[in-house]
Amino acid sequence: MAFRNVAMRVLLLLAVVSAAYAAKGKAEKKESADGPAASGPAASGEGGEYDITKLGAKPDGTTDCTEAVEEAWASACGSTGNPTIIIPKGDFLTGALNFTGPCKGDGLNIKLEGNLLASNDLAKFKSNWIEIMRVKKLSITGKGNIDGQGKAVWTKNSCQKNYNCKILPNSLVLDFCDDALIEGISIINSKFFHMNIFQCKGVTVKDVKVNAPGDSPNTDGIHMGDSSNVSIIDTTIGVGDDCISIGPGSTQVNISGVTCGPGHGISIGSLGRYKDEKDVTDITVKNCVLKGSTNGLRIKSYEDAMSPLVASKIHYENIEMDDSGYPIIIDQKYCPNKLCTSKGDADRVTVKDVTFKNITGTSATPEAVSLLCSEKKPCEGVTMSDVKIEYSGKNNKTMTVCTHVKVTATGVDKANTCDA
Repeated sequence: MAFRNVAMRVLLLLAVVSAAYAAKGKAEKKESADGPAASGPAASGEGGEYDITKLGAKPDGTTDCTEAVEEAWASACGSTGNPTIIIPKGDFLTGALNFTGPCKGDGLNIKLEGNLLASNDLAKFKSNWIEIMRVKKLSITGKGNIDGQGKAVWTKNSCQKNYNCKILPNSLVLDFCDDALIEGISIINSKFFHMNIFQCKGVTVKDVKVNAPGDSPNTDGIHMGDSSNVSIIDTTIGVGDDCISIGPGSTQVNISGVTCGPGHGISIGSLGRYKDEKDVTDITVKNCVLKGSTNGLRIKSYEDAMSPLVASKIHYENIEMDDSGYPIIIDQKYCPNKLCTSKGDADRVTVKDVTFKNITGTSATPEAVSLLCSEKKPCEGVTMSDVKIEYSGKNNKTMTVCTHVKVTATGVDKANTCDA
Protein backbone atom coordinates (compact mmCIF):
# COMPACT_ATOMS: atom_id res chain seq x y z
CA MET A 1 0.00 0.00 0.00
CA ALA A 2 2.84 2.36 0.83
CA PHE A 3 4.60 1.40 -2.45
CA ARG A 4 1.42 2.16 -4.38
CA ASN A 5 1.12 5.64 -2.79
CA VAL A 6 4.76 6.42 -3.64
CA ALA A 7 4.23 5.28 -7.23
CA MET A 8 1.14 7.45 -7.54
CA ARG A 9 3.07 10.51 -6.25
CA VAL A 10 5.90 9.87 -8.72
CA LEU A 11 3.47 9.65 -11.61
CA LEU A 12 1.75 12.87 -10.45
CA LEU A 13 5.08 14.68 -10.17
CA LEU A 14 6.08 13.56 -13.68
CA ALA A 15 2.75 14.85 -15.01
CA VAL A 16 3.24 18.27 -13.37
CA VAL A 17 6.82 18.57 -14.68
CA SER A 18 5.72 17.58 -18.19
CA ALA A 19 2.94 20.20 -18.13
CA ALA A 20 5.38 22.87 -16.98
CA TYR A 21 7.78 22.10 -19.81
CA ALA A 22 4.94 22.13 -22.31
CA ALA A 23 3.75 25.54 -21.08
CA LYS A 24 7.30 26.88 -21.23
CA GLY A 25 7.64 25.63 -24.81
CA LYS A 26 4.43 27.37 -25.84
CA ALA A 27 5.55 30.64 -24.19
CA GLU A 28 8.93 30.48 -25.93
CA LYS A 29 7.24 29.85 -29.30
CA LYS A 30 4.85 32.80 -28.69
CA GLU A 31 7.73 35.09 -27.68
CA SER A 32 9.65 34.02 -30.80
CA ALA A 33 6.67 34.83 -33.00
CA ASP A 34 5.54 38.06 -31.30
CA GLY A 35 8.84 39.52 -30.13
CA PRO A 36 10.12 39.98 -26.53
CA ALA A 37 7.64 39.52 -23.75
CA ALA A 38 6.20 42.61 -22.06
CA SER A 39 8.22 44.03 -19.16
CA GLY A 40 5.31 43.62 -16.78
CA PRO A 41 2.62 45.89 -15.35
CA ALA A 42 3.20 49.60 -14.67
CA ALA A 43 2.77 49.03 -10.93
CA SER A 44 5.13 47.17 -8.66
CA GLY A 45 2.47 45.45 -6.57
CA GLU A 46 -0.18 46.83 -4.25
CA GLY A 47 0.38 50.45 -3.36
CA GLY A 48 3.15 50.57 -5.95
CA GLU A 49 4.34 53.04 -8.53
CA TYR A 50 2.53 53.84 -11.78
CA ASP A 51 4.94 55.33 -14.33
CA ILE A 52 3.09 57.08 -17.15
CA THR A 53 5.82 56.21 -19.67
CA LYS A 54 5.10 52.50 -19.10
CA LEU A 55 1.54 53.22 -20.13
CA GLY A 56 2.46 54.85 -23.42
CA ALA A 57 3.22 58.47 -22.54
CA LYS A 58 5.94 60.01 -24.72
CA PRO A 59 8.19 62.73 -23.21
CA ASP A 60 8.49 64.69 -26.46
CA GLY A 61 6.15 67.60 -25.70
CA THR A 62 4.01 66.97 -28.80
CA THR A 63 2.40 63.53 -28.35
CA ASP A 64 -0.96 63.65 -26.57
CA CYS A 65 -0.43 61.77 -23.29
CA THR A 66 -3.90 62.32 -21.84
CA GLU A 67 -4.95 58.67 -22.04
CA ALA A 68 -1.76 57.37 -20.40
CA VAL A 69 -1.96 59.85 -17.51
CA GLU A 70 -5.63 59.10 -16.89
CA GLU A 71 -4.92 55.35 -16.99
CA ALA A 72 -2.22 55.83 -14.36
CA TRP A 73 -4.72 57.71 -12.20
CA ALA A 74 -7.41 55.04 -12.59
CA SER A 75 -4.96 52.27 -11.61
CA ALA A 76 -3.51 54.20 -8.66
CA CYS A 77 -6.90 55.37 -7.36
CA GLY A 78 -8.17 51.78 -7.52
CA SER A 79 -5.14 50.42 -5.68
CA THR A 80 -4.84 49.72 -1.97
CA GLY A 81 -2.00 51.01 0.16
CA ASN A 82 -0.37 54.33 -0.71
CA PRO A 83 0.25 54.33 -4.48
CA THR A 84 2.35 56.83 -6.44
CA ILE A 85 1.93 58.13 -9.97
CA ILE A 86 5.32 58.85 -11.52
CA ILE A 87 5.72 61.63 -14.07
CA PRO A 88 9.42 61.28 -14.95
CA LYS A 89 11.68 63.84 -16.57
CA GLY A 90 10.53 65.00 -19.99
CA ASP A 91 7.68 67.04 -21.47
CA PHE A 92 4.22 65.47 -21.50
CA LEU A 93 1.40 67.18 -23.42
CA THR A 94 -2.19 66.61 -22.29
CA GLY A 95 -5.70 67.88 -22.65
CA ALA A 96 -8.17 67.99 -19.76
CA LEU A 97 -7.33 65.60 -16.91
CA ASN A 98 -10.22 64.65 -14.65
CA PHE A 99 -9.05 62.79 -11.55
CA THR A 100 -12.01 61.73 -9.43
CA GLY A 101 -12.15 59.84 -6.17
CA PRO A 102 -12.78 58.65 -3.59
CA CYS A 103 -9.81 56.35 -4.00
CA LYS A 104 -9.39 52.87 -2.53
CA GLY A 105 -6.05 53.28 -0.75
CA ASP A 106 -4.81 55.15 2.30
CA GLY A 107 -3.65 58.10 0.19
CA LEU A 108 -2.41 58.93 -3.29
CA ASN A 109 0.85 60.55 -4.38
CA ILE A 110 1.82 62.24 -7.63
CA LYS A 111 5.57 62.54 -8.06
CA LEU A 112 6.20 65.26 -10.63
CA GLU A 113 9.80 65.29 -11.86
CA GLY A 114 9.04 66.17 -15.49
CA ASN A 115 6.78 68.78 -17.05
CA LEU A 116 3.07 68.55 -17.76
CA LEU A 117 2.12 70.81 -20.69
CA ALA A 118 -1.45 71.94 -21.34
CA SER A 119 -2.73 71.69 -24.89
CA ASN A 120 -3.59 75.01 -26.54
CA ASP A 121 -6.57 73.45 -28.30
CA LEU A 122 -9.32 74.97 -26.14
CA ALA A 123 -11.83 72.48 -27.56
CA LYS A 124 -10.15 69.84 -25.39
CA PHE A 125 -11.30 71.59 -22.19
CA LYS A 126 -14.84 71.69 -20.87
CA SER A 127 -13.69 73.72 -17.89
CA ASN A 128 -10.35 73.18 -16.14
CA TRP A 129 -7.10 71.49 -17.11
CA ILE A 130 -6.12 69.31 -14.11
CA GLU A 131 -9.10 68.82 -11.79
CA ILE A 132 -8.83 66.54 -8.75
CA MET A 133 -12.08 65.78 -6.93
CA ARG A 134 -13.05 64.00 -3.71
CA VAL A 135 -9.63 62.66 -2.77
CA LYS A 136 -8.25 62.36 0.75
CA LYS A 137 -4.56 62.41 1.66
CA LEU A 138 -3.34 63.62 -1.70
CA SER A 139 0.24 64.76 -2.28
CA ILE A 140 1.80 66.35 -5.35
CA THR A 141 5.55 66.72 -4.90
CA GLY A 142 8.69 67.03 -6.97
CA LYS A 143 10.70 69.57 -8.96
CA GLY A 144 8.70 69.53 -12.18
CA ASN A 145 6.40 72.06 -13.83
CA ILE A 146 2.68 72.29 -14.43
CA ASP A 147 2.87 74.52 -17.51
CA GLY A 148 -0.42 75.97 -18.78
CA GLN A 149 1.22 77.39 -21.92
CA GLY A 150 -1.18 80.30 -21.58
CA LYS A 151 0.63 82.81 -23.76
CA ALA A 152 -0.96 81.35 -26.89
CA VAL A 153 -4.52 81.99 -25.64
CA TRP A 154 -4.36 85.01 -23.30
CA THR A 155 -5.66 87.21 -26.12
CA LYS A 156 -8.90 85.17 -26.05
CA ASN A 157 -9.62 86.40 -22.50
CA SER A 158 -12.46 88.96 -22.60
CA CYS A 159 -12.95 89.30 -18.83
CA GLN A 160 -11.54 92.82 -18.74
CA LYS A 161 -14.47 93.98 -20.89
CA ASN A 162 -17.23 91.45 -20.26
CA TYR A 163 -18.66 91.02 -16.75
CA ASN A 164 -19.88 87.48 -17.60
CA CYS A 165 -16.93 86.40 -19.72
CA LYS A 166 -16.07 82.88 -20.81
CA ILE A 167 -13.50 81.50 -18.36
CA LEU A 168 -10.36 79.92 -19.75
CA PRO A 169 -9.09 76.71 -18.08
CA ASN A 170 -7.59 76.95 -14.60
CA SER A 171 -4.41 74.87 -14.32
CA LEU A 172 -4.67 72.90 -11.04
CA VAL A 173 -8.01 72.61 -9.26
CA LEU A 174 -8.70 70.79 -6.00
CA ASP A 175 -12.40 70.22 -5.31
CA PHE A 176 -13.69 68.57 -2.11
CA CYS A 177 -10.20 67.30 -1.21
CA ASP A 178 -9.05 66.83 2.40
CA ASP A 179 -5.49 66.62 3.76
CA ALA A 180 -3.66 67.64 0.60
CA LEU A 181 0.00 68.62 0.22
CA ILE A 182 1.42 70.49 -2.78
CA GLU A 183 5.18 70.85 -2.33
CA GLY A 184 8.26 71.74 -4.37
CA ILE A 185 6.65 71.97 -7.81
CA SER A 186 6.26 74.98 -10.11
CA ILE A 187 2.99 76.09 -11.69
CA ILE A 188 3.61 78.43 -14.60
CA ASN A 189 1.90 80.38 -17.40
CA SER A 190 -1.64 79.30 -16.62
CA LYS A 191 -4.41 80.14 -19.07
CA PHE A 192 -6.45 81.48 -16.12
CA PHE A 193 -5.94 80.84 -12.38
CA HIS A 194 -2.84 78.81 -11.60
CA MET A 195 -4.37 77.00 -8.63
CA ASN A 196 -7.94 76.94 -7.33
CA ILE A 197 -8.93 75.36 -4.00
CA PHE A 198 -12.68 74.80 -3.56
CA GLN A 199 -14.52 73.18 -0.65
CA CYS A 200 -11.38 71.56 0.72
CA LYS A 201 -10.28 70.94 4.31
CA GLY A 202 -6.62 70.86 5.24
CA VAL A 203 -4.54 71.95 2.24
CA THR A 204 -0.84 72.86 2.53
CA VAL A 205 1.03 74.57 -0.29
CA LYS A 206 4.73 74.66 0.56
CA ASP A 207 7.88 75.73 -1.29
CA VAL A 208 5.97 76.16 -4.55
CA LYS A 209 6.80 78.60 -7.35
CA VAL A 210 3.98 80.21 -9.31
CA ASN A 211 4.98 82.35 -12.25
CA ALA A 212 3.47 84.21 -15.23
CA PRO A 213 4.14 87.62 -16.80
CA GLY A 214 2.80 90.62 -14.93
CA ASP A 215 0.55 91.55 -17.84
CA SER A 216 -1.05 88.11 -18.25
CA PRO A 217 -4.82 88.49 -17.65
CA ASN A 218 -6.60 86.87 -14.69
CA THR A 219 -3.68 84.58 -13.89
CA ASP A 220 -4.24 84.57 -10.12
CA GLY A 221 -1.57 82.57 -8.32
CA ILE A 222 -3.60 80.70 -5.70
CA HIS A 223 -7.32 81.22 -5.21
CA MET A 224 -9.44 79.59 -2.54
CA GLY A 225 -13.10 79.56 -1.65
CA ASP A 226 -15.42 77.71 0.76
CA SER A 227 -12.34 76.02 2.25
CA SER A 228 -10.85 75.71 5.73
CA ASN A 229 -7.46 75.09 7.28
CA VAL A 230 -5.44 76.20 4.26
CA SER A 231 -1.72 77.01 4.67
CA ILE A 232 0.51 78.65 2.06
CA ILE A 233 4.11 78.57 3.24
CA ASP A 234 7.49 79.68 1.81
CA THR A 235 6.04 80.13 -1.65
CA THR A 236 7.07 82.58 -4.39
CA ILE A 237 4.35 84.02 -6.61
CA GLY A 238 4.66 86.43 -9.54
CA VAL A 239 1.59 86.67 -11.80
CA GLY A 240 -0.75 89.03 -13.66
CA ASP A 241 -3.48 89.18 -11.03
CA ASP A 242 -3.77 88.50 -7.28
CA CYS A 243 -0.82 86.52 -5.94
CA ILE A 244 -3.25 85.00 -3.45
CA SER A 245 -7.00 85.59 -3.48
CA ILE A 246 -9.06 84.50 -0.51
CA GLY A 247 -12.65 84.10 -1.61
CA PRO A 248 -15.97 83.79 0.24
CA GLY A 249 -16.32 80.93 2.71
CA SER A 250 -12.61 80.77 3.53
CA THR A 251 -11.73 80.16 7.18
CA GLN A 252 -8.61 79.32 9.17
CA VAL A 253 -6.16 80.45 6.50
CA ASN A 254 -2.45 80.79 7.30
CA ILE A 255 -0.11 82.55 4.85
CA SER A 256 3.54 82.74 5.87
CA GLY A 257 6.86 83.34 4.15
CA VAL A 258 5.29 84.29 0.82
CA THR A 259 7.02 86.57 -1.70
CA CYS A 260 4.55 88.29 -4.04
CA GLY A 261 5.40 90.25 -7.16
CA PRO A 262 4.55 91.06 -9.82
CA GLY A 263 0.86 90.77 -9.14
CA HIS A 264 -2.09 92.50 -7.52
CA GLY A 265 -1.11 91.62 -3.97
CA ILE A 266 -2.55 89.34 -1.30
CA SER A 267 -6.29 89.90 -1.44
CA ILE A 268 -9.37 88.96 0.50
CA GLY A 269 -12.16 89.02 -2.07
CA SER A 270 -13.59 90.16 -4.12
CA LEU A 271 -16.60 89.64 -1.88
CA GLY A 272 -20.28 90.02 -2.70
CA ARG A 273 -20.34 89.35 -6.42
CA TYR A 274 -22.63 86.32 -6.10
CA LYS A 275 -25.70 85.58 -4.01
CA ASP A 276 -25.45 83.75 -0.66
CA GLU A 277 -21.68 83.90 -0.30
CA LYS A 278 -20.33 82.73 3.06
CA ASP A 279 -18.29 84.68 5.61
CA VAL A 280 -14.51 84.97 5.63
CA THR A 281 -12.85 84.64 9.03
CA ASP A 282 -9.63 83.73 10.88
CA ILE A 283 -7.13 84.84 8.24
CA THR A 284 -3.45 85.33 9.19
CA VAL A 285 -0.77 86.75 6.86
CA LYS A 286 2.72 86.91 8.39
CA ASN A 287 6.38 87.29 7.41
CA CYS A 288 5.70 88.11 3.76
CA VAL A 289 7.35 90.37 1.19
CA LEU A 290 5.51 92.23 -1.57
CA LYS A 291 7.76 93.47 -4.39
CA GLY A 292 6.41 95.87 -6.99
CA SER A 293 2.86 94.57 -6.70
CA THR A 294 0.06 96.90 -7.82
CA ASN A 295 -1.62 96.43 -4.42
CA GLY A 296 -0.34 95.15 -1.11
CA LEU A 297 -2.65 93.80 1.60
CA ARG A 298 -6.15 94.24 0.21
CA ILE A 299 -9.71 93.55 1.29
CA LYS A 300 -12.18 94.22 -1.52
CA SER A 301 -15.94 93.95 -1.72
CA TYR A 302 -18.43 94.94 -4.40
CA GLU A 303 -20.49 98.03 -3.78
CA ASP A 304 -23.49 96.21 -5.27
CA ALA A 305 -23.04 93.02 -3.22
CA MET A 306 -25.75 90.44 -3.85
CA SER A 307 -26.08 89.21 -0.23
CA PRO A 308 -24.85 90.15 3.23
CA LEU A 309 -21.62 88.62 4.54
CA VAL A 310 -18.86 89.38 7.04
CA ALA A 311 -15.06 89.48 6.76
CA SER A 312 -13.58 89.33 10.26
CA LYS A 313 -10.63 88.28 12.46
CA ILE A 314 -8.00 89.23 9.90
CA HIS A 315 -4.41 89.66 11.08
CA TYR A 316 -1.41 90.99 9.11
CA GLU A 317 2.02 90.98 10.76
CA ASN A 318 5.68 91.45 9.78
CA ILE A 319 5.07 92.45 6.18
CA GLU A 320 7.72 94.20 4.08
CA MET A 321 6.62 96.41 1.19
CA ASP A 322 9.12 96.97 -1.63
CA ASP A 323 7.67 99.70 -3.86
CA SER A 324 4.16 98.21 -3.83
CA GLY A 325 1.15 100.28 -4.83
CA TYR A 326 -1.51 100.92 -2.18
CA PRO A 327 0.30 98.81 0.46
CA ILE A 328 -2.69 98.72 2.85
CA ILE A 329 -6.11 98.97 1.29
CA ILE A 330 -9.67 98.18 2.31
CA ASP A 331 -12.04 98.90 -0.57
CA GLN A 332 -15.76 98.47 0.09
CA LYS A 333 -16.55 100.22 -3.19
CA TYR A 334 -14.71 97.75 -5.42
CA CYS A 335 -16.01 98.00 -8.97
CA PRO A 336 -13.58 96.71 -11.60
CA ASN A 337 -13.83 98.27 -15.03
CA LYS A 338 -16.94 100.19 -13.93
CA LEU A 339 -19.12 97.13 -14.44
CA CYS A 340 -21.12 97.45 -11.24
CA THR A 341 -24.83 98.26 -11.27
CA SER A 342 -25.17 100.08 -7.94
CA LYS A 343 -24.06 103.48 -6.72
CA GLY A 344 -23.45 102.15 -3.24
CA ASP A 345 -26.98 102.08 -1.86
CA ALA A 346 -26.89 98.29 -1.38
CA ASP A 347 -23.78 97.85 0.75
CA ARG A 348 -24.04 94.46 2.42
CA VAL A 349 -20.47 93.46 3.31
CA THR A 350 -19.18 94.04 6.85
CA VAL A 351 -15.43 94.31 7.50
CA LYS A 352 -14.36 94.13 11.14
CA ASP A 353 -11.60 93.12 13.56
CA VAL A 354 -8.65 93.76 11.25
CA THR A 355 -5.11 94.15 12.63
CA PHE A 356 -2.03 95.53 10.86
CA LYS A 357 1.19 95.01 12.87
CA ASN A 358 4.76 95.86 11.85
CA ILE A 359 4.06 96.75 8.23
CA THR A 360 7.10 98.54 6.81
CA GLY A 361 8.81 99.54 3.57
CA THR A 362 8.04 101.71 0.56
CA SER A 363 4.96 102.51 -1.48
CA ALA A 364 4.80 103.12 -5.24
CA THR A 365 1.79 105.40 -4.65
CA PRO A 366 1.43 108.37 -2.30
CA GLU A 367 -1.49 106.60 -0.59
CA ALA A 368 0.35 104.24 1.73
CA VAL A 369 -2.88 103.49 3.60
CA SER A 370 -6.33 103.55 2.00
CA LEU A 371 -9.27 102.57 4.17
CA LEU A 372 -12.29 103.20 1.95
CA CYS A 373 -15.16 101.89 3.99
CA SER A 374 -18.89 102.12 3.43
CA GLU A 375 -21.14 104.74 4.93
CA LYS A 376 -23.82 102.13 5.65
CA LYS A 377 -21.33 99.46 6.77
CA PRO A 378 -18.37 101.30 8.34
CA CYS A 379 -15.28 99.22 9.08
CA GLU A 380 -15.12 98.14 12.73
CA GLY A 381 -12.26 97.25 15.06
CA VAL A 382 -9.35 98.25 12.80
CA THR A 383 -6.05 98.31 14.70
CA MET A 384 -2.66 99.48 13.44
CA SER A 385 0.66 99.22 15.27
CA ASP A 386 4.20 99.89 14.05
CA VAL A 387 3.10 100.78 10.53
CA LYS A 388 5.83 102.76 8.75
CA ILE A 389 5.52 103.00 4.98
CA GLU A 390 7.02 105.79 2.89
CA TYR A 391 6.20 106.89 -0.63
CA SER A 392 9.20 106.14 -2.86
CA GLY A 393 8.43 108.74 -5.54
CA LYS A 394 9.09 112.46 -5.76
CA ASN A 395 7.02 115.63 -5.41
CA ASN A 396 4.34 113.93 -3.32
CA LYS A 397 4.18 113.18 0.38
CA THR A 398 3.15 109.90 1.93
CA MET A 399 -0.53 110.10 2.81
CA THR A 400 -3.48 108.18 4.21
CA VAL A 401 -7.03 108.19 2.84
CA CYS A 402 -9.75 107.11 5.28
CA THR A 403 -13.54 107.11 5.01
CA HIS A 404 -16.09 105.73 7.48
CA VAL A 405 -13.60 104.00 9.78
CA LYS A 406 -12.15 104.50 13.22
CA VAL A 407 -8.62 103.22 13.72
CA THR A 408 -6.83 102.41 16.96
CA ALA A 409 -3.17 103.22 16.22
CA THR A 410 0.06 102.83 18.22
CA GLY A 411 3.62 103.33 17.00
CA VAL A 412 2.35 104.54 13.63
CA ASP A 413 3.93 107.35 11.61
CA LYS A 414 1.69 110.38 11.31
CA ALA A 415 1.52 109.91 7.54
CA ASN A 416 0.21 106.36 8.02
CA THR A 417 -2.64 107.12 10.40
CA CYS A 418 -6.19 108.21 9.70
CA ASP A 419 -5.68 111.18 12.03
CA ALA A 420 -3.06 112.71 9.72
